[in-house]
Amino acid sequence: MNTNCLEVEGLWVKYGFHNALEDINVRIKQDSFVAIVGPNGAGKSTFLKVLLGIIQPTRGQVRINGQNVKKVSPSLIGYVPQVKTMDRSFPALAIELVLTGIKHSWPWSSDTNTREKAYKALEQVGAEHLANRPLARLSGGELQRVCLARSIVREPKLVMLDEPATGIDTVGEADMYNLLEEYQRYSRATILMITHDWHAATHHADAVLLLNKKQISFGPPKEALNEDYLRQAFGHIGHTHTLKFLMNSND
Repeated sequence: MNTNCLEVEGLWVKYGFHNALEDINVRIKQDSFVAIVGPNGAGKSTFLKVLLGIIQPTRGQVRINGQNVKKVSPSLIGYVPQVKTMDRSFPALAIELVLTGIKHSWPWSSDTNTREKAYKALEQVGAEHLANRPLARLSGGELQRVCLARSIVREPKLVMLDEPATGIDTVGEADMYNLLEEYQRYSRATILMITHDWHAATHHADAVLLLNKKQISFGPPKEALNEDYLRQAFGHIGHTHTLKFLMNSND
């Protein structure tokens, strides 16, 4: 039996004459937590967009649960965008944002069963009290919880997050990781997370995919983020926070 949630073979993505991704090859098992790490412009968001079916690969194959990504049911995939990219001025309630995860359109109306599913998702992330609060009145951490509820409302088997800790405080970040790990425990979902936080990658992920257009490394965090691979990805490791990470990772 194939236990891989995601299989990527020879993936290339080109924008004109520019290579955004070059020959990516990974197999990610079900029930894995994978951090995607790399410098700005490394192709991390492009990689997620390929998995979401937003971008067509120039070359290569991508399969989710053994199916071509084009044929995968939207209900199998949850997605959490960067909170900082969202327009909170839109006149909507938190519950309505969660409902878009079910309807894939703005919920001008919804039946009782559908709304109950949305409330349940909010409850799962400890945000049921935010259901009828306008988006404009949500803090960064509160909006992140609502977005997470939206992503899991259909109980997907693959959840993808684009820099989920951006724009939230330390307490909110810790809560978010706890919620993700709790969801993974009961659903056995696979989680892919873009992050610039190498400490989060080390402490929360089972594996790390280190990218800089090319696949630098893929494997357990302390192997994939060793000094040689980091130099290949980032070109130097002279920054204080980088050196601190390397010292801590060798503890």
